[in-house]
Amino acid sequence: MLTRKQKELFDYLTDYISKNTISPSFEEMKTAVNLKSKSGIHRLITSLEQRGFIKRLKHKARAMEITKNLSNNFANFTRNTGNNSVSIPLLGSIAAGNPIEAIENPDEFISVPSNFITPNNQYFGLKVNGLSMIEKGIFDGDIAIIKKTNSSLNGKIAAVLTSNNEITLKIINIKNDKIHLIPANKNYKEKVLDISEVQIQGTLSGLIRKYN
Repeated sequence: MLTRKQKELFDYLTDYISKNTISPSFEEMKTAVNLKSKSGIHRLITSLEQRGFIKRLKHKARAMEITKNLSNNFANFTRNTGNNSVSIPLLGSIAAGNPIEAIENPDEFISVPSNFITPNNQYFGLKVNGLSMIEKGIFDGDIAIIKKTNSSLNGKIAAVLTSNNEITLKIINIKNDKIHLIPANKNYKEKVLDISEVQIQGTLSGLIRKYN
């Protein structure tokens, strides 16, 4: 998953390179995503390259290529004919506890019951780490099925990405430009962040639990 700024820069790069065949200058990128320093752009580019979205070509000025289609990570589900299941991307881990760094693995897919999803929506799976949501029946090792959306009603369980690229699964409550990340375990504390510091990735649609 990408932070808001990472996605903003990636979208700009994709559009610019497709039209001009070369990549924009640091100054152009800085203006496009409204950052004050070139060092901030350098950090965004490095993070995109580490996640496999872009590749910088060595020994060439303004040479960069797009190596991953962002929409592929959240592709519409593929129905498995002959049974009542569908395949969705499994994108790594999510913390039901303290936030952990989001880990993408878009090449991995998981089959889920078809009644977990609805047509014309996009879904992805995330592995749950931690115990902060056990009172809602969400345990360490479960796979959370997330319906992709950038908004959610108060009181719903949502996957939330923070500005430092950490993702967590919590009950959310938004009020007065603040987002409250509420655990379902009395041993964990509620966290309150500025709404500008987080990005809702989706809401919980279902859970898959595997038994050994």
